[in-house]
Amino acid sequence: MSDPKQNQDQDKDQSDDAQETFISHLVELRDRIIRAGISVIVVFVALVYWAPDIFRLLARPLMQNLPSGGKMIVTDVTGSFFVPMKVTMLVAFVIALPVVLYQIWAFVAPGLYQHEKRLIAPLIGSSYSLFLCGMAFAYFVVFPTIFRVMAHYNAPLGAEMSTDIDNYLSFVLTMFLAFGVTFEVPIVVVLLVRMGLLTVKKLREIRPYVIVGAFVVSAVVTPPDVFSQLILAVPLIVLYEAGIIAARLLVGKAPPVADGENAAS
Repeated sequence: MSDPKQNQDQDKDQSDDAQETFISHLVELRDRIIRAGISVIVVFVALVYWAPDIFRLLARPLMQNLPSGGKMIVTDVTGSFFVPMKVTMLVAFVIALPVVLYQIWAFVAPGLYQHEKRLIAPLIGSSYSLFLCGMAFAYFVVFPTIFRVMAHYNAPLGAEMSTDIDNYLSFVLTMFLAFGVTFEVPIVVVLLVRMGLLTVKKLREIRPYVIVGAFVVSAVVTPPDVFSQLILAVPLIVLYEAGIIAARLLVGKAPPVADGENAAS
C-alpha cells in the first residue's frame, strides 16, 4: 500500500507546480499587454503633433461634398481638442496592430498544435489586410458617395448641411467597423469549412438567406437610402462568393491533420 503521507506530499507538489504555472502565465500575459500598449503609445506620441492634420484627412470626404460655405461645427467645449486626439489614437492602434497581434500570437503559440500554428499565422495576416481593405473601401468609395447623396437630399429642403465633429467621428467609426468586418467574410467562410462546421455545398444552399441577411445588415448600418445600402450589401455578397471559392480551393487541398500530432513546446 502507498504511504498516505507520500501521496499528500505528491499532491501538494502538483498543486504548487500548477499554481506556479498559472502565475507564470499571468506574468507573461501582463508583459505581453504592456508591450502591446507601449507600441500603441509610441506610435501615438510620434503622430500626436499632426493630430489636426490627421483629423482633416479623415474629414476630407465630408468637406469635399459640403455645399459652398459649409463647415463642421463643435458643440462640446473640449471637442476640438479631444476628437483629433481620439482619431490619432485610433490611427496609432491600427498602425501598431501587427505588434499587438504578434504579442497575442506569442502568448498562445506554445499551446497550439503545429497545424494550428501553420493556420493561424496566415490567418492573422490576411485578416489584418482585409480589415484595412474594408476601411479603405469605406473611406474612398462609401464616404464620398453617401455624403454626396445626403447633400443632394438637403439641397431642396434649403437645410444647411453641417455636423458636429464628435458625431462625424462616431459615424466614421461605425462605417469603418462595418466595412472592416464585412471584408472578413471570406476568412470566416474558409474557417467554417476548415473546421468542418459547414461544407461548400451547404454554403451554396444557404446563399439566398445570406443575400437577404446582407441587405438587412446594410439597412441597419448605413443611412436610410437604397444606394447607400447597396454599397454595403453588394460587397458583402461578393465577398461571400469569394469565400466559397477560397474554401473550395484552399480547404480542398489542405492535407489531413494527424490525430496524434503533439502540441509544440
